[in-house]
Amino acid sequence: MNRYLKEHKFPQDLKSMGYDDLELLTYEIRDFLIDQVSKTGGHLSSNLGVVELSIALHKSFDTPRDKLIWDVGHQTYVHKILTGRGDRFPTLRQTGGMSGFPKSGESPYDPFDTGHSSTSISLGLGLAAARDLAGEDYNVIAVIGDGALTGGLSFEALNNVGNSDTKMIVVLNDNGMSIAPNTGSLSKHLGRLRGSRKYISMKEHIKKNVSKVPLIGEGVVAGMQHARDYIKYAVIEDGVLFEELGLKYFGPIDGHNIREMCETFEMAEECDGPVLVHVMTQKGKGYSKAEADPGKFHGIGPFDMETGREEGRGAGISYSKIFGKKLAEMAERDEKIVAISAAMTEGTGLASFGRKFPERLFDVGIAEGHAVTFAAGLAKGGYKPFVAIYSTFLQRAYDQIMEDVCLQKLPVVFCVDRAGIVGADGETHHGIFDISYLSHMPNMTIMAPKDGRELEDMLQYASEMKAPCAIRYPRGAAVDMEKINKIQKGRSHQLARGGDAEIWALGAMAEKAAAAAAILREKNISVSVINMEFAKPLDRDRLMKSAGRYPLIVTLEDNVVTGGAGEKIRSLLADEDVRVVNIGWPDKFIEHGTCEELYRKYGMDARSIAERIEKELERKA
Repeated sequence: MNRYLKEHKFPQDLKSMGYDDLELLTYEIRDFLIDQVSKTGGHLSSNLGVVELSIALHKSFDTPRDKLIWDVGHQTYVHKILTGRGDRFPTLRQTGGMSGFPKSGESPYDPFDTGHSSTSISLGLGLAAARDLAGEDYNVIAVIGDGALTGGLSFEALNNVGNSDTKMIVVLNDNGMSIAPNTGSLSKHLGRLRGSRKYISMKEHIKKNVSKVPLIGEGVVAGMQHARDYIKYAVIEDGVLFEELGLKYFGPIDGHNIREMCETFEMAEECDGPVLVHVMTQKGKGYSKAEADPGKFHGIGPFDMETGREEGRGAGISYSKIFGKKLAEMAERDEKIVAISAAMTEGTGLASFGRKFPERLFDVGIAEGHAVTFAAGLAKGGYKPFVAIYSTFLQRAYDQIMEDVCLQKLPVVFCVDRAGIVGADGETHHGIFDISYLSHMPNMTIMAPKDGRELEDMLQYASEMKAPCAIRYPRGAAVDMEKINKIQKGRSHQLARGGDAEIWALGAMAEKAAAAAAILREKNISVSVINMEFAKPLDRDRLMKSAGRYPLIVTLEDNVVTGGAGEKIRSLLADEDVRVVNIGWPDKFIEHGTCEELYRKYGMDARSIAERIEKELERKA
């Protein structure tokens, strides 16, 4: 069991291992992955699909001298196993443990810290340009999935790559999620033909010699080029786009055939300009349950290997599901309501909406900027678009929110899922910046519900607004704090009374504020708790009254303090005789770990909040 993983030093030993041994290694790696991820949770199906590809890349190239860049990065578990990090898998995505994404500080085999989609080709081209300017000699390989090619940044980069004639290799990992399947045996045959060394050398040989023929040589070569283009458009689908962009195309290649990939990478390395190698893989390969439902096992918590059932799911319905259910109910009564997703219909809770109203759900792919501007067009056309995007991904559409929605005061509702910290996915996925980047946009309203029922009320309120608004809510199960108030723009509500200090809590942080107040009550410290509801506009009237009533106001939000709602409260009350303390995330990228551990580490759990208030009151006295 795991003989190859235990006895060999990777990636060095891959060079000398035969293909039969490498085949056995793939079985060991898949067994290891399934076992480890079943205990820690993580991205499973995408990693099971790239086992052979990862082996072929490290066998063919001299990493880390050759730079291997993985787009998004969630599919790098095999890469980590092959670069000496297999023994760290019990700590995968755990506090202080190994990241689930590439980290340059974790290993020299990870050139960049990645986590968002469609960036690898741009990063690779920049690195290749730096190599050429410095007169150095190494390969740059960008591995990108077909889903990531729905992102506009990928095509901006491909356009630049083909135009620059820079030597680099793009590996397209196509698991059939976005690019249409190949059709016809001729297409596959031509793909293999064009990927053969004999064909490449023959083509260059003919072009070189025919062009030397006096008077007619160049014309004949041009005619041959036109004929080739005609054949391409007439009989082959794969590769035409990439060839037209200026990249030499190899493929499609079987992404589970190590020998075939190694031979193709060897040919790609011999080319002087940019090359695209198209490999076909199966997401979830080797684990029947992941093969049957790759989406479920894309990102999963700890699970039972025999049944595939996820363990330890928290009780209660998630904010995402509440959102999807409520929006579908609203859409039944209002035919103008439409929903937009950027390749996350399941994660954002819109799958059920799509089943009821397939013609009113628009999944635009990994294209957040387009999603927002598309929503602006729908709003201008008289519809009520609800754009559901994770907080960390919405920031990719900053300019479109500002220029195409806010500037024109269009009624687009941004449903900002995964707001606040998200836990194990870490720095690239925490949603702790959205208040900061949305609150300075004119015409924007920002709401945050304290619980599930308030989310439903805010969605209904947002559907009646005539201007842009955002509703931010966290990952996980929604709480129920019972107290219900009518949503009124810029109005807050009191959850608990007290005379010694007042906590202004935004969104789901109201639960922690109430818990902190209960802890302080046991120490005879009486604290008022305000549910802000709105990060913009603030409840100025209540704030001014509170400033005259309390010596201490504490703000609490699941956002960075810099640019957050608390900082704006502090500015508003700067001339008042009251001490304002802001509690939120520091001005840094927060590492991965469980949410509970991170809240505790950064002083944002109920007990830490209570201790901070007690100290501030002692200081004030």
